[in-house]
This record gives sequence, C-alpha cells and structure tokens, in this order.
Amino acid sequence: MDVAFLQGGVGIQGGETAGLEGLGSLYFEPLWLFRRDGLELPGRLPALHGLEVSLGPDGSGTQALVRRLLQDNGFPLDAPGLLALSSTEAAKRLEAGTLDAAFFVSSPQGVIVRNLLHSGKAEPVNFERAEAYARRYSFLTSLLLPEGSEDLASNLPDRDLHLLAVTASLVNREELHPAVIGLLMQVLEEVHGKGGWFEEPGEFPTPDYLSFPLSPQAARYYKNGPPFLQRYLPFWAASFLDRMKIMILPLLGLMLPMFKIVPPLYRWRMRSRIYRWYEQLEAVDTRAANDPEADLPKLLKQLDAMEQEVRDIKVPLSFSDQLYHLRLHIDFVSRRVKQLMAASR
Repeated sequence: MDVAFLQGGVGIQGGETAGLEGLGSLYFEPLWLFRRDGLELPGRLPALHGLEVSLGPDGSGTQALVRRLLQDNGFPLDAPGLLALSSTEAAKRLEAGTLDAAFFVSSPQGVIVRNLLHSGKAEPVNFERAEAYARRYSFLTSLLLPEGSEDLASNLPDRDLHLLAVTASLVNREELHPAVIGLLMQVLEEVHGKGGWFEEPGEFPTPDYLSFPLSPQAARYYKNGPPFLQRYLPFWAASFLDRMKIMILPLLGLMLPMFKIVPPLYRWRMRSRIYRWYEQLEAVDTRAANDPEADLPKLLKQLDAMEQEVRDIKVPLSFSDQLYHLRLHIDFVSRRVKQLMAASR
C-alpha cells in the first residue's frame, strides 16, 4: 500500500513510522460521547467510572484515542465496564438502554450519529473541558456544534455542544513518485477545499495537525501551488515534459554549436540564390566584349530572360539590396551589348 487515510492521534509503534510522510490533514472528525436516556452524566471523563462504556472496537482509532484520554484523566484502563463494541452494536445497546455510554468518531452527517440524535433514546454529552484538551494535544481541536444545527424543526441538538475533534490525514510512503504526489494534492484541494460543517472554505487540506513528517513535495505544493507545467497542461503531458528535462539539458548542450552554425548557413543560402547568376552574367559579358563572331541579339535575349527570372527570386528584405545590385549589373551588361550592336551596323 502506497497511500492511506489515517485518523489523527493514532499512535504507530516503533519503526513503523519510518518511511512514512504526511500529505496533509483533510477534515475534522468529531469525537462524540453519547449517554443512554435518563442517565445523568457530567461532561468530564472521570464521571464514566463504574459505568458500562463502549470505547470502540479493538484496533480502531476511536478506541486508541479514548484510551489515551482516559489514561491522562487517571482512569483505570482495566476497569471492567470498558467494552470494545462496534459502532453499530454500541448504538443498538444505547437505544435499548443496556449500555450506559459510548464513544464514536464521526461527522454530524454520519448515519449512526444522526440516528442517535433523532432517536430520543440517547443524548450527546457536552465536553466541558474541550478547550483544555485542545491545548494539551496538538492533534485535537475544540469545535462548537450550535443548537439546532442538525435539525432546526426538532431543535437538535437542544443546546450548544462543545466537541473534541481529530483530523483525517493522508499518509504516503516516501518512495511514492513526486508526480503522483502532485496529482494527489490537486485532487485533495479540489475535494476538501470547499468546506463543511466545521471546516471553512480553503481551510483544508492543511499541513497542520499531522502526526507524520510533511512530504517535501507536499510542502512545496502548499507554498507554491501546483507545479508550473501542471497549471497549463494535462497531467500526462506535464509529467512527460518533467521526465524529459533530464534529456533536454544534454541535448541543449549539443545543439548550442548548431545554433552558432545556422545563421551563417542561412546567409549563405540566401546569397547563393543571387550570386549564382553572376557566373552566367560574366560569361555573357566576356563573350560580347571579346568574341567578334558573337550573336549579340541572342545574347541580349539571354540577358532579358535572365532579368525576368531574377525578378521572380524571393529573398528576405535584409538581402534585397544585393538582389537590386544584381539587376543593376544585368542592366549594365544589356546596355553594353546594345552599344556593341549599334556600333557593328
């Protein structure tokens, strides 16, 4: 397994934390204490002494959290009334009146919590010292559930409730590919950034409340946002270009000399379109001047054809002066041929 959701405050023993990193906390998970109807129960944990209380099933994050809180309150963890019941079984026994109290970790919209609030057979307990717990434990937060916030018509709950809450966090193995971490961070922001019952919009995901070292890639995301390429390109394209950068740098080193060669090659190519006509022009000029038997009218037609072809040459503006020089030279030779023709009559 490369990625997992974990409840805040759950201790992992020994070296099991090695190689694990946190991507962030995602949302609050309130800790609820419900009592059966008719039982007077103060909002302090020592008051549970002598009662039958469900701490949550063995191995669950709920039980681990509650046992820690009870122990810090001097509560004997070997007391006979402490039971390890599933959430469903504990809720049924509360409604049946065969269980005094039970702990649950759930959002207010959780099925079991909502059913208990509406059942009339169990009552949520107000944590009187919620703020003290939050100050003592960095992974706990004190929350307020206002009166009537679950159901205004039925006024549930019937008073303001102070609750304790842990956070759900996402943890990954440190060898997880950075590109996958970047994609996960974007999904977490999209899904959990909208807020909820206790969360303000934009409050989550957050690097706070983590029980694990923050992933370096996640830390960069919280500081700078998504990687530059992923802001404008699909994930597959951004990931491909990110991998290609290892090859692009050596290629750039090889291509730099080519960049120096290209401009001279370009200039030579443009000039060659013009200069290749000078060989023909020189041949016409030499024959007209030195060959008494030269067919001057034919040479003149050859010059006219050359002029027409030169007019059709396409070169950039930076080379147009050289093209006009060629046309001037063609005109100069044409006038000499005409003078020779006039002199020979």
